[in-house]
Amino acid sequence: MSAVDAVLDRAGLTNSRVREYVRHWFELTGAERLEVVNAADDGRLIEEALAAGELSPAGEGRYYSRSHPKDTARSEERTVVATSDPTDAGVYNNWRPASEMKPLLESRMRGASAGKTMYVVPYLMAPPGSPLAGFATGVELTDARTVVLHMIRMGRVGVEHVNDLADPGSFVRGVHVTGDLEKLGQGTPADERYFVTVADERTILHYGSSYGGNALLGKIAHGLRQAAYDGWVSGEFLAEQFLLLGITDKETGRTYHVCGGMPSASGKTNLAMTLPPDVLGDRYRVDFYGDDIAWLRVDPQDGRVYAINPEFGVFGVAKDTNEDTNPTAVAAIAPGTGTIFTNVAYNADTQDVWWEGKTPQPPADVTGWRDWTGALVSDRPEGAESSPWAHPNSRFTTTLANVPNIAPDYEKPQGVPIDAIIFGGRTRDREPLVRAITDLAEGVYDGLTLGAEATFAAEGTEGVLRYDPMSMRPFMAVPEGRYAALWLKIIGSATKQPLFAHVNWFQRDPEDGHFLWPGYRDNLRALLWLMQLRDGEVTGTSTPVGIVPTPDELDLRGMELPPGDLERLLTIDTARWQQEMTHREEHLNLFEGLPEEIWTAHHRVTKALRSADAGG
Repeated sequence: MSAVDAVLDRAGLTNSRVREYVRHWFELTGAERLEVVNAADDGRLIEEALAAGELSPAGEGRYYSRSHPKDTARSEERTVVATSDPTDAGVYNNWRPASEMKPLLESRMRGASAGKTMYVVPYLMAPPGSPLAGFATGVELTDARTVVLHMIRMGRVGVEHVNDLADPGSFVRGVHVTGDLEKLGQGTPADERYFVTVADERTILHYGSSYGGNALLGKIAHGLRQAAYDGWVSGEFLAEQFLLLGITDKETGRTYHVCGGMPSASGKTNLAMTLPPDVLGDRYRVDFYGDDIAWLRVDPQDGRVYAINPEFGVFGVAKDTNEDTNPTAVAAIAPGTGTIFTNVAYNADTQDVWWEGKTPQPPADVTGWRDWTGALVSDRPEGAESSPWAHPNSRFTTTLANVPNIAPDYEKPQGVPIDAIIFGGRTRDREPLVRAITDLAEGVYDGLTLGAEATFAAEGTEGVLRYDPMSMRPFMAVPEGRYAALWLKIIGSATKQPLFAHVNWFQRDPEDGHFLWPGYRDNLRALLWLMQLRDGEVTGTSTPVGIVPTPDELDLRGMELPPGDLERLLTIDTARWQQEMTHREEHLNLFEGLPEEIWTAHHRVTKALRSADAGG
């Protein structure tokens, strides 16, 4: 018996195909030791990571890690979807042939784990017993202990998830090799990193990082890219970068579930974790399911769209997280939660952490504080005093169970029925607070043309949105035309379809630039109106781009909103929208094979806007 087989035997890993896969990659990467991980190993691994200096204590039951300064964010330009079929190439999926990428990654990984431990992490990206569990099983091989600790928080980890598969080979094969982070040429023409999903072989090969989505293969690579490809091949489900929340009206007993996508910096995590405004707290309860990924399918029993959050944890951005913006997140990362902070500021003397926005000002006494690079804040050279203490993409990792308003049924295998699918982008004009869309094709069309204002000059022209279809631009796995067709097929097969809507918390006054809407917990008011519209309790006002609330339909109790601001929040600027439609058409023309229903929806909205502008 080989040493590998002996380790697998002791760990109780019996799946023959998993064992074969482990043997192959253990030999190819040249790892020195092998270890199979279960969730129960977390405490021991934490202690080992503390002893090795990979983690530092951040108070009771919390931990701090600092990644390599060249390895602090997802790297989209080095992220590839590979298959054997050139027709799988789309605008955004950065397609490359598998025949090119697999040998390239194997050559880079060969011998690259020498002297290290290869950790075998069997996991499930779904509640146990889910109808989608067959797409959710995976095994990540990694040579980084901190990656294992994050995976235990983000997925359901244990050999039981792979031992009893009906088809022993039906698991996603993930291999993560860190590489020599000092010598990878990050961001140069000689960049050696590659993060590849070989989608038609259900294999993920990531080389050259130990951070975030580059290394936690169950999250983005499996939970979004591979799952989106599997959803298209099977025709059974959609895998989306969506939040998922529940709203219960305690007066009527009705519960609603809302999911939806928002591009970066558009308020998705804060909405997912929101609580009711104080004045509405006696009547409404908000339950958290997830802030980042949802898988959607139609249940054959009742014909409704159901969603699950495949993740087991939250990998949240620390910046601007505080008691005012997101008290739910603050509670979820409290002492004793097992949270891991990455690339925030850290004080080894006090075991405290800090990031921009945690408090209005940084700690006044800078003694012992080190920034995200490890440099002492007290030793900063002249002119660098205002540099961020924490990296803008610094993170916290915590399990769903730590979220204080976690839904009581968050592990329900079939998921929860969806009442509304919302999209929302950051834009200072054109988009009202909320507009509902009752037509399927127009709803999908709205998602495909989702965008947010460009944040850098290189990203776009003033006033032109950076489009991010369904908030999936960085995670597309199939061509956009196929993607749109799958949306129409799956949601269209539901006997009771969700209501679509678009929200925008970021309108500004054109004169002085102030935000017209206070945001955060008050955002729930727009969703409450949407649910009332769904139930026929309000009617709103029809516009060329959807139904908007009348001023008296929004529950504004406890708010002091100037009448002029409210009017602007609920107004459609048809002239501005006509400009927008020109940009949308250019965007849609990028996509081959876009279903005719999407073009029909575009032309219908365009015509309605022209008619409204002409007074017709």
